[in-house]
Amino acid sequence: MSLQLLDYFFTILHLLIIGANLFAWICPRTRKIHLYIVGATLFCWLILGIRYGIGYCPITDWQWQVKTKLGETDLPNSFVKYYLDKLVGRDIADTTVDVITLISFLVAIVCSVKVNFFNKAASQKARRLYFDRK
Repeated sequence: MSLQLLDYFFTILHLLIIGANLFAWICPRTRKIHLYIVGATLFCWLILGIRYGIGYCPITDWQWQVKTKLGETDLPNSFVKYYLDKLVGRDIADTTVDVITLISFLVAIVCSVKVNFFNKAASQKARRLYFDRK
């Protein structure tokens, strides 16, 4: 596989994982897998991050190795920063990108926990209350 194709593959993989992290909790059919995906992301960011730096992503690491071989230099620590800079055409502060990423991720986790655990419990309770009265 050519390096350019590998770079495209990693970009698509990154975008799919980011999209799943942010939005897979919305569809009832993907809610459970969302918990696994955010769990894997947290594992990389925090547990692997102990050794490689908090926020570590192995996919970014692999993609940066490919990009370096393709001649790119001065790559940021974050794929999100790299891609946002490309999209908006300017250098966004690392801290700004990190804060936006973290807040978006935490909001998605809160929504996922709510729909996976609390909505289910509330609907089961409502169902029991309704059927117990009959």
